[in-house]
Amino acid sequence: CKEHKTELYQLDYSSKIKFLEEMSVVAEAVSKAFGAEKMNYELLGNGDTHLHWHLFPRKTGDIENYGNNGKGPVWWYPMEKMYGDDNRPSDMELEEMKEKLLKELDILLK
Repeated sequence: CKEHKTELYQLDYSSKIKFLEEMSVVAEAVSKAFGAEKMNYELLGNGDTHLHWHLFPRKTGDIENYGNNGKGPVWWYPMEKMYGDDNRPSDMELEEMKEKLLKELDILLK
């Protein structure tokens, strides 16, 4: 969608379907590339008021024992841990992650 919109319902029907379809393809690629057990999807727009998705590939134990005995949304994990250096991938790891994701996207888009 090339038009600036702040809410999903503001899109015309065909743009809305295309937007959801593209998000679904990317989510599937993310899930496969990173071995997700579950995908979480966010379409918030409170900070950046334009339509964009946040996709969270989830695995058991990814928020340790925070939340409801280790279950719950990612924002129940402490911000200082989430954004801490221990959770920050190296440049090489980022490149490997990018390659995995692009490979899965290529497979899905053929």
